[in-house]
Amino acid sequence: MQLYHHPCSVDSQKVRLILEEKNIDYTSFHVNPITGKNFESSFFRKNPSAKLPLFQNGSHILHDTIEIIQYIERIAMVSSGGDDSTLSSGEIVEWIYKIQKWNPKYFTLSHIPSKYRLTVSKFLRRVIIARMADCPELASAYHCKLKEAYDTEDKLKDTEVLRQSEEHLERILDEAERKLSEGTYLVGEEFSLADIVFIPLLSRLVVLNLKNKYIDTRPNVAEYWYLVQRRPSYRKVIGRYFDGWRRHKTLLKIWCFVQIRSLLKQY
Repeated sequence: MQLYHHPCSVDSQKVRLILEEKNIDYTSFHVNPITGKNFESSFFRKNPSAKLPLFQNGSHILHDTIEIIQYIERIAMVSSGGDDSTLSSGEIVEWIYKIQKWNPKYFTLSHIPSKYRLTVSKFLRRVIIARMADCPELASAYHCKLKEAYDTEDKLKDTEVLRQSEEHLERILDEAERKLSEGTYLVGEEFSLADIVFIPLLSRLVVLNLKNKYIDTRPNVAEYWYLVQRRPSYRKVIGRYFDGWRRHKTLLKIWCFVQIRSLLKQY
């Protein structure tokens, strides 16, 4: 089994968390979307959406995060000799879809200083144009991604889009705060797939220096966040890249790459 992912990708974190929690072996391939590695033809041919993660088991390729998570859950079930009764309950699945409906893209970009965001955006557009020239047979698909990049910039200027994204986030957090007053985890006392998809959302808020505003103001969510950070899966998937000084190291490395490649015009 192969997983194409990156530590900065929220959806990649969700898939890696379940792989670690279920103790499933896989081959890891880092594909950095901030430096445009997801537009390289070898990856782009497999996934013209260029989105992460991508999960491959033999000839079976999955792009949708929820489909990947549920597929891995079934693999773990079969490996352990269980049956369908051991799969996630309806309430857990409901939470998974509820959290997954929130797209962190615009919220994240709107909280990144424009100096960095615009530099990376310009770099990625040039990467797409370069790949388009290298692989004319994929020009149509690359053109769609180029248009998407320009559309993203336009939406970031739309205050209504940003307001809706923030309100959606607030609703999820408020509901989580209520549920966590009833139990240790999102669905009762057992750690579940609902928690696996919720942890990266909280981590993203911390990376954006928004912990005080969105997590600490909700006592139950704050206590929950402290608890889940102690899990080995969290430390391996997220903590090693974003806890404390590691966050600065991870982001500085990416920023330097973009700056050097832009200076050398190597796209």
